[in-house]
Amino acid sequence: MKPKLIFDVHLDLSWNAIEFNRDQRWTQERLRRREIGMTDNPGRSRSTVCFPEMRRGNVGLCVATQLARYVPYFGRLPGFASPEQAWAETQGQLAWYREMEACGELVQIRNRAQLDAHLPTWLDAAPERSDATATAKTPIGYILSLEGADSIVTMKHLERSYADGLRALGPVHYGPGVYGHGTDDEGPLTPRGHELLREMERLGIILDATHLCDESFWDAMKRFQGPVWASHSNCRALANWNRQFNDEQLKALIARGAVIGMALDAIMMVHGWAHHRSKPQDFGLKLEKLCEHIDHICQLAGNARHVGIGTDLDGGYGTEQMPMDVDSIADVANLGDLLAARGYKPDEIEGVFHGNFVRFLRNTWA
Repeated sequence: MKPKLIFDVHLDLSWNAIEFNRDQRWTQERLRRREIGMTDNPGRSRSTVCFPEMRRGNVGLCVATQLARYVPYFGRLPGFASPEQAWAETQGQLAWYREMEACGELVQIRNRAQLDAHLPTWLDAAPERSDATATAKTPIGYILSLEGADSIVTMKHLERSYADGLRALGPVHYGPGVYGHGTDDEGPLTPRGHELLREMERLGIILDATHLCDESFWDAMKRFQGPVWASHSNCRALANWNRQFNDEQLKALIARGAVIGMALDAIMMVHGWAHHRSKPQDFGLKLEKLCEHIDHICQLAGNARHVGIGTDLDGGYGTEQMPMDVDSIADVANLGDLLAARGYKPDEIEGVFHGNFVRFLRNTWA
């Protein structure tokens, strides 16, 4: 069964457009051909996300990120020398989203009324999108999120971001940050992180628990009483890395009514993946593996209402770090048949594809 709509809750669209110089309006073939011979990233010529492929797979709604780190010392990951520079980078990314709105590719979703107006364009009246070059250009809805809050120089900057449509925020990314500690790091949120949570709660911004290290996760869950989701996180029981949630964390998220978006990064899907050394063929990795992560959360929850899609595709990697049977974001639609074969009912499958996160937003924005 091909879904009428996929809601992908984590795509770094502007980051790819600006940092990797990818015009997301191009076809996948054109993007890949342009990058032949480029060696600055293993994902060059292996990209999977562009507007034509999103439409071909009926990915008509997404959470799209802004991303800029502050790295005040020599570190493994790139970043900026000041939060002010990081802020300027996110504003450039925001400008790209505005340009994509102006040319009819995207439409921003900020509230429940806009969400409810957008959904029928895909669920009820979507034209046939049988190939990536379909002429119909139904706008793709996007909800603005910030991955890592280093660029929030002051709480006034957070208010400005909210006015610009920011509706979800993950306080940290990798390592130490201004507001707390992220993946591969240890420690609780900082005092500024506690202030950030208070302002997020006041404004009604969703807390994205993805990338919080264990201590910062529990600190945030204790202090923050607003809406929580996890945009792109899998199960540590099936991929033993602190980037994933252990069962106690998953249970805590479920108890808060959260939905967890399933990611397609191979390092987040299997035990023992060696970054930049392993290959999907080493594990026989296919899309079916994601069903195991979905099953695991559904078993903990006792239902299928707390899991969705947050692919993180083209999040700094390409097909070299993905299931072998996924060549583009359009192939995520094949999850429907895989879940049906495991006994999931049609309404549960639609819930995974879009319904669970849509319900979350409707409740949050009520």
